[in-house]
Amino acid sequence: MTKQELYQKACALPLLPGVYIIRDKSGEIIYIGKAKRLRTRVSQYFREGVPHDAKVTQMIRHAFEFDVIVTTSEFEALVLEASQIKTHTPKYNILLKDDKGYSYVRVSPGPWRRITAALQKEEDGAEYLGPYTSSFAVREMVETANISFRLPTCDRRFPADFRKGRPCLNAHIGRCMAVCTGKIPLEQYEESVEGALRMIRLGKSEILKSLRQRMEDAAERLDFEKAALLRDQIAAIERVMPGQRVVTEDDKEQDVIAFAGAAGGVCAAILRFRQGKLQDKKEFLFRDTPSIDTLREEFLPRYYLSAGELPPRVIAVDAPLPDQDLLAEALTKARGSKVRIYTPERGDNARLVQMAYVNAVERLAREGGRSGIDRAGRLLDETAHVLGLEQPPHIIESYDISNWGDGTSVAGMVVFEDGKPKKSGYRKFRIQSVTGTDDYASMAEALSRRAAEYEKGTAGQFGQKPDLILLDGGKGQVSAVKAVLAGTALADVPLFGMVKDDHHRTRAIVTAEGGEIAISMHRGIFTFITSIQDEVHRFSIQYQRQSQKKKSYASSLTRIPGVGPSTAKALLAAFRSVGGVRQATLEELCAAKGVNRRAAEAVWKEFHPASSQAEE
Repeated sequence: MTKQELYQKACALPLLPGVYIIRDKSGEIIYIGKAKRLRTRVSQYFREGVPHDAKVTQMIRHAFEFDVIVTTSEFEALVLEASQIKTHTPKYNILLKDDKGYSYVRVSPGPWRRITAALQKEEDGAEYLGPYTSSFAVREMVETANISFRLPTCDRRFPADFRKGRPCLNAHIGRCMAVCTGKIPLEQYEESVEGALRMIRLGKSEILKSLRQRMEDAAERLDFEKAALLRDQIAAIERVMPGQRVVTEDDKEQDVIAFAGAAGGVCAAILRFRQGKLQDKKEFLFRDTPSIDTLREEFLPRYYLSAGELPPRVIAVDAPLPDQDLLAEALTKARGSKVRIYTPERGDNARLVQMAYVNAVERLAREGGRSGIDRAGRLLDETAHVLGLEQPPHIIESYDISNWGDGTSVAGMVVFEDGKPKKSGYRKFRIQSVTGTDDYASMAEALSRRAAEYEKGTAGQFGQKPDLILLDGGKGQVSAVKAVLAGTALADVPLFGMVKDDHHRTRAIVTAEGGEIAISMHRGIFTFITSIQDEVHRFSIQYQRQSQKKKSYASSLTRIPGVGPSTAKALLAAFRSVGGVRQATLEELCAAKGVNRRAAEAVWKEFHPASSQAEE
């Protein structure tokens, strides 16, 4: 059938719930979906002018015919869709491959062996422990073992890099024995490596039992130095054990799911909590599905109903689903006991959803060029998520006000493009309409002039519309700017304030409605926003000091009889500083634009009194 014929057939379908099955020319099923109203949903695929993503467009191109199964309820349609997808695994339904495979613990060849996590076993002379089915568990084991026994995780090569550079931060905070100093004997280092490997093989409880016994034996032998070393290793393991595994309520059985998108696709991250502990993490990449909402709607039924994954008692997801109640009912039936699906908005579970989201973003970042996202892109994506923006901000503008003692003010504007400072876009404002010190009014004037420049079609940075505006200030600044931007071309640009704590560190983000978003728990965002706030503050202060210096220079020149403000300005423009004016000859002063001979002679006599008296 042609696309037009398929559209006409779809228009004849009933407005009832059901499942539709799309086939290609060979009769192979290429897509299965459910619908509340079959006619509305199926006709959208074949109606001219309706936009679709790349995957759906490709599916429509290969569609030749379709069938429908009418059901008595939306719930039946959901269950039937899952059953049919599981049976036929159509090409254009999402495929749940988390591409984790097996993972290994790699021990590099000696001497000075290193313990790392590896996804593949290679013929490189290293020792491999495994395989393990969970890469998450392997990374956790390796990290815990390295920290507990203070083994290096840097990229320095030993002994080639002994005493080349200072020890890193890990050494200063007690997480590394500072092998790079060259003061650690190889025998002691190898003993720590063996301890870490025993911990990985036997588990934490067994290694603690062994270390305590060895510590007691060393003490009985009066080998107190050895006993102290073993005591410190025991303490390190006990400290790191609670921190390496997220713990919730004792009997919590919950999955936490979040989605993150980039130019190259979408990642779904699932954190699996069993008996109150983070047991595993799963990640699924979808390179042909740019819409997070569409994927979320299709992913959960596919994961729990079609893929045979037993649902937990609680599922926390980053956004509500269109058929959430129906899905919960279907999962309750599959599990045999009640399943709850919800979106936490605050508290510990909201932080767990954020943690799942960060893991999804990190997974996309690890794809490198294939996912089209780098570290800066990851920060922007995470910033968009925390601030509730629809898209990561490509261009960020930030503003700050700096005051003088005499009541005059200036404003600085800095620009960050793709997460990095764009110095060519920085702009300065001398506040003109505000008398006295009024940060709110001064900020409002600066942004009003910025909006006016954009509406005039000014070239350069003022001709670009920012994706996000950040003000150095709180609720007052945000309210004042929101009022002056209302009705302008920048009214729809997301607007936030940046407030500092008593130690002048960025504390929170203030929304346009006056609420606060805490960012201290998001380390990457905290660092990023702080760098923006510090940069705009530095730039505005620098402009204020430069202006004040020029003003003081000009006032020192206007004290000379016959030199007014305009002449002083002309002299500074020509010679750049008072020192340059002092060193200029009389002929150079006379030749300066805007300076008459009488004023030039007065200035020359002021700075060269001895020469003037000799001529007289």
